[in-house]
Amino acid sequence: MSKQELEVLGQDAVCCPGLSAAPLDEDQAADLAKIFKALGDPVRLRLMSMIASRGQGGEVCVCELTPAFDLSQPTISHHLKLLRQAGLVDCERRGTWVYYWVQPGVLDKLGAFLTTARPGGAAA
Repeated sequence: MSKQELEVLGQDAVCCPGLSAAPLDEDQAADLAKIFKALGDPVRLRLMSMIASRGQGGEVCVCELTPAFDLSQPTISHHLKLLRQAGLVDCERRGTWVYYWVQPGVLDKLGAFLTTARPGGAAA
């Protein structure tokens, strides 16, 4: 991963190209743990999926996200805040509504980190 790609994932240190390429150091593990912790909650995972399903450059209004859950709007906002703090999504306020989108390239970079290359160039 390039330094720019690592910054998207919230990492400052040089990292391995994938999970199986080399062991993570302490800082890399801590940075990635924040991301996986954010995705470890079913509500946040669903929110991430709903936002990501809009495609690259797509965005979704919080007013569209909230009705999909049996949770209050402040609870949904809290979960979205944790996804933002993990560097997975970003947002912009427009009037009374907030629009969310996936940070560019973050899903590809997470996928690349988790993908294990097999001999012959095939992915696991």
